[in-house]
Amino acid sequence: MSGRFGTEAYAVEELVAELTAAFLSADLGVHHNPRDNTSAYLASWIKVLKADKRAIITAAAKAQAAADYLRGLQSKEEGQAA
Repeated sequence: MSGRFGTEAYAVEELVAELTAAFLSADLGVHHNPRDNTSAYLASWIKVLKADKRAIITAAAKAQAAADYLRGLQSKEEGQAA
């Protein structure tokens, strides 16, 4: 984590994490239940998204890379188990 709660850096990291969770949940068919404090993060995300029109593209690309990395780890484990 490069920032503290309430900072732009923290908001971006949390947005990437939330998008990664959503991507993986969709791929795995797992129901994603946002936590009760998700609304507290929304204000920070909205602030970042309003300040930088490309922020969602950047965050989504980083989230996709993280999801791909985690899927790759799963594939390696499955290959070793075989």
